[in-house]
Amino acid sequence: MKGNFLALDTAGGYLTVLAKKDGQVRTLFERDCAAQHSVRLLPAVEETLAALALAPADCGFFCAVTGPGSFTGIRIGISAVKGLCAATGKPALGVTSLEALAYTAEGALLSVVPAGRGAYYVCAFDEKKQPVFAPARVEEAALAALAERYAAVSAAPLPVPHTLADPAAGLLAAIEAAGEERLGELAAFYLKKSQAEEEREARLAAEGAEG
Repeated sequence: MKGNFLALDTAGGYLTVLAKKDGQVRTLFERDCAAQHSVRLLPAVEETLAALALAPADCGFFCAVTGPGSFTGIRIGISAVKGLCAATGKPALGVTSLEALAYTAEGALLSVVPAGRGAYYVCAFDEKKQPVFAPARVEEAALAALAERYAAVSAAPLPVPHTLADPAAGLLAAIEAAGEERLGELAAFYLKKSQAEEEREARLAAEGAEG
């Protein structure tokens, strides 16, 4: 994708704000930003845009990482980008966290995002960065089996051999590789229900059983 843009990744425990203007790229990356995205995002955006003297109106599009990852973090990033799109009339680009990881290294690989409670979000990609194992939520045993077939990459420590990736670099590469046909509406990419939804369903099921 060509042109000026602003990209946000609040889907994980880190924060990435990327801006590009006339071929120059500015990256703000904070690896440990868990539960602080709502506090840090706007100052980080202002700092990044100011470093390039880039105004939102000068962006050709805005990008958000859509997940999977933190439910709250995903919503924060998507909401911010939707607001920028609404204010400027510019389109949005969605990139998944698994896709961003896939672009951190060459060749076939397995993108892995910790999902909590001993589970992981995974997706295997071929050399052309096309999915060959569909995005899924797996337990540690399945992750270990996949890691024997593919080189695992992650932005967080894993219980299997892996490369610690730079998600900011991967996001930039994924954006630059995307075609204009990818521009459109943003939607969160979830591979499981939120804890609140699961607890609500369990409560309703228990109430139904008692009734």
